[in-house]
Amino acid sequence: MQTKIEPKTAKFIPFAKKINSSLSKNKITVLQVNLGRKCNLACTHCHVEASPKRTEELSPEVCEQIITLINKFPQLETVDLTGGAPEMNYGFKAIVEAAKAHNKEVIVRSNLTIFFEPGYEDLPEYFAQHQLRVIASLPCYLESNVDKQRGAGVYNKSVLAIQKLNKLGYGENLNLILDLVYNPPLPINKNFSLTPNQQKLEQDYKSYLLEHFDIKFNNLFTITNIPIGRTKHFLQRQNLHDDYLKFLAENYNWETLPHLMCRNELSIDYLGNVYDCDFNQMEGIAATDPQGKKITVQYFLEANNLDLITDIKTANYCYGCTAGNGSSCGGSLVE
Repeated sequence: MQTKIEPKTAKFIPFAKKINSSLSKNKITVLQVNLGRKCNLACTHCHVEASPKRTEELSPEVCEQIITLINKFPQLETVDLTGGAPEMNYGFKAIVEAAKAHNKEVIVRSNLTIFFEPGYEDLPEYFAQHQLRVIASLPCYLESNVDKQRGAGVYNKSVLAIQKLNKLGYGENLNLILDLVYNPPLPINKNFSLTPNQQKLEQDYKSYLLEHFDIKFNNLFTITNIPIGRTKHFLQRQNLHDDYLKFLAENYNWETLPHLMCRNELSIDYLGNVYDCDFNQMEGIAATDPQGKKITVQYFLEANNLDLITDIKTANYCYGCTAGNGSSCGGSLVE
């Protein structure tokens, strides 16, 4: 009888054991809302698995609850709108205008190509009118690399979109902030690498884009590919998922822990459920109160308290945010 040989699994210390304590929640100042899965793109690295075929989006009821939350809690400093393409999903403009009425910083995580879709041509002017901070994915300053990740023609559309924003004052006007996001290509073998030095890469981006397209922007954020969503599926198909997690674990940096975005952020999905971060949202790991009850936007409103979460839910993919210089929705966490 032939003995079955099981494939070797990469071994690493589970994240919860590595930090040897729970991650505590700080005072909530950031509300990140994932408005839905509808998007005009279907990027290979998308952890949300958004696409033009997806239909899930915010309901009018949950939209009103979120607006009430913004109205009710002055401790919120930032409202961060994401998706999918957030601009395509119900409630985008209503939430923007509610937040700006209370002088919140409003971030829109735009794929830029949305500007060229029918019905969305007014977005650059809308962004400027409401002084939205635009954080846009441009995973490389070279065309071939961008189009491989995000689809043919995306690079050229992104360049044209940034030029539109520049003409409106983005990248120069102090009230019109334009940030770009780098994420590395998905690995195809075990030669994994961390994101490059953020400051140096920012200078490379700025030099190249200014020289070739007369483009200006404020900051570059380097973001690690977290092994969830399409990234996880890709790694599993390549039999690299466990090895990639092991690589991230081997590069764990405890100095990133105080700066993690989950410490002062709430992540809301289109159903009104609450999570510690967007990654937990995509993996269905709901935030809970100390009694273990799942938290919703309605729960916050009834309790009249945003600070109901004591301990952050963690998973092994948290190594992605804590490897090397760290990674967050605002780029690297330490120098």
